[in-house]
Amino acid sequence: MIEEIKKDAADRMMKSVTALELELAKVRTGRAHPSLLDHITVIYYGTEVPLSQVANVNVEDSRTLTVTPWEKNMVQPVEKAILKSDLGLNPNTAGTVIRVPLPALTEERRKDLIRVVRGEAEQARVAVRNVRRDANSSLKELLKEKMVSEDDEHRAEDAIQVLTDKYIKEVDSTLEKKETDLMSI
Repeated sequence: MIEEIKKDAADRMMKSVTALELELAKVRTGRAHPSLLDHITVIYYGTEVPLSQVANVNVEDSRTLTVTPWEKNMVQPVEKAILKSDLGLNPNTAGTVIRVPLPALTEERRKDLIRVVRGEAEQARVAVRNVRRDANSSLKELLKEKMVSEDDEHRAEDAIQVLTDKYIKEVDSTLEKKETDLMSI
């Protein structure tokens, strides 16, 4: 019973860290990376679909992405979707290829992005702590129902705290990497 609670807590904490990594991948640094456009959706025959399902996204050079829609009639909708995204990008169309130049980040914009990244990291920390709270309340429930002893419950709470510390450290190291990435030119 206790092992199941610990395993569930570890899985959920790992998912919080993974979700943070996915969110941080969307925050653009100075370099071009295809994952920058992952969250963009395009209207395709009346349905919103991810950009990756209607076009091929490649890196042309360190500051330019190329988007090649699979159908000629999708060039305009893809271009509009990139333009409307919150990334502040201006795509250029040349036939069926859309080039997306990434402007250099200003110092002010970098600091704004770092604030955003820190907010995301704090949300991940809160999520990890919430998992700890849920696990500890499950343990208290087991103790209340006399399914485990007080000593077992305390040992399990300590183990869950160790897990929490481990995943909070992972969140912090992920944040540190992203901040370093954002500040490097």
